[in-house]
This record gives sequence, structure tokens and C-alpha cells, in this order.
Amino acid sequence: MNWLAVFIGGGLGSLSRFFVSFLITGNFKHVKPESTLIANLLATVVLGVLLYIFKEKIDTSTNMKLFLITGFCGGFSTFSTFSYETFELLKHYNIMYGIFNILISVALAIFALFIIEKFV
Repeated sequence: MNWLAVFIGGGLGSLSRFFVSFLITGNFKHVKPESTLIANLLATVVLGVLLYIFKEKIDTSTNMKLFLITGFCGGFSTFSTFSYETFELLKHYNIMYGIFNILISVALAIFALFIIEKFV
């Protein structure tokens, strides 16, 4: 049953990522790291809030945790697309934009978790 929870959560997370990317890019014809940044930040915020809730507030089943944390958040976030888009930026001599993409993505995600821990 654990695999089914991860499978369904991952599918819903992937559809959510697709929706966010589609809203930003419209047609997926060009590399747009902004859509990946937003999807990854949203997934990080959801993950941080869920981890806090499960740790401090609600005792929930392993299947629900696998569905939401491993499945949904794992499907919603995308390290592979982040890596590909950053590689494309660097390959096409957008060195500063590529480095900025790396720094801002990591810094904002960690900052979001810090804020969640302090204020949620």
C-alpha cells in the first residue's frame, strides 16, 4: 500500500508542477527557470509546513505521510529540470543568470524552511 500512496501523490504533484509551469511558460517552447523556481519553492513550503504539522500537531499514518511528503512534494519539485535549465543557461553563455539561478533557488528554499520553522 505504501507504493500506491507514493504513486498517486507523485502523480498529483507532477500535475501540479505541470500546471504551474504551464501558467508561466504558456507553451513550454523556451527554457524558463522561473517556473521551476516557483514550483520548487512551493513544494518546499508545502513540505516544510507538512513536516511541522506532522511533527508538532497531527499524528498521521505512514501512508498519508508517504502520499503527501514523498509522493506529492517529490512530484511537485524537480531537481532534474532545475539542473537541465541551469545547464542550458551555462551552455549558452548565460553564466551570471545560471549562477544566479543556482544561488537564488537554494537560498530561497532554505530561507522558506527557516521562516516556516520560526513562525508556523
